[in-house]
Amino acid sequence: MKTHALLLAALAASSVTGHTIMQKISVGGADQGQLKGVRAPDSDYPIQDVNDGSFACNKDIKHQDSTVISVAAGAKVGGWWGHVIGGAQGSNDPDNPIASSHKGPIIYYLAKVDNAATTGTTGLRWFKVAEDGLSGGQWAVDRMISGGGWHYFTMPSCVAPGDYLLRAELIALHSAGSSGQAQFYMECAQIRVTGSGTNSGSNTVSFPGAYKASDPGILINIYDNSGQPYLGGKAYTIPGPAVLDCGSSAGSTPATNSGSSSGGGASAVLYSQCGGSDWTGATTCAEGTCQASNEWSMYSKIARSEEQKEEI
Repeated sequence: MKTHALLLAALAASSVTGHTIMQKISVGGADQGQLKGVRAPDSDYPIQDVNDGSFACNKDIKHQDSTVISVAAGAKVGGWWGHVIGGAQGSNDPDNPIASSHKGPIIYYLAKVDNAATTGTTGLRWFKVAEDGLSGGQWAVDRMISGGGWHYFTMPSCVAPGDYLLRAELIALHSAGSSGQAQFYMECAQIRVTGSGTNSGSNTVSFPGAYKASDPGILINIYDNSGQPYLGGKAYTIPGPAVLDCGSSAGSTPATNSGSSSGGGASAVLYSQCGGSDWTGATTCAEGTCQASNEWSMYSKIARSEEQKEEI
């Protein structure tokens, strides 16, 4: 316990400069440009209250232009993160794109709107299109750091054409063992989806409102007995609704897992889970390598049982 206390104190001291802002979008490998179509503040400080009125797209937005980025359904989409606007501050900037201690998931949502360039964020209904958590001994944040600030997902092929806000969210869990200490970083991009899809959102949620401070993926001690931030081999439950599933007539199926996937025949994203005992999610990977984990089944059943007890 003393070791954990010292570790958390060190993390708290380093977190002052270790924050991040999502600043760029890429589509099909093409960088769309710094702050083009991205709504971003100058401050890289997180929101820690899940009921904050600015929880949808962040507060004090200073950067918003009229760009609406065209995204074909099925395209590879990336978000680029840097700890301040502009990215690294010099050749030796250990906090760019974010302090390596800030482990956690990266999640993507869409909200259908009439005009992405001008719409406000109040009252929007959001549906999850991708998520990446803990898998293969790495967090999504680890993968983003190793990618030089870039993190990618595949836009579901069934998303209907039209204007949307794309919400990219990173949750830092280094201090999340105490209530209200998880750190939420989010920015929104203005996009226009093209293609022949027909799904403009299912299993939608509101921001704020989608998360509770006590959710198992938000109030959590991520450290194992040796102080390593990887849950000692246990699975991590990503907060929020299920990921949109293009293979389901209902539009979505449960997709809470140790990485990022959606069931019903959809493909999991890079490094996520796609197999294991009693696994009912995706069994193929859109690109790269997925992970099979027999431990997932046991852990998920325990988690569901605890959630049912709380509801009762």
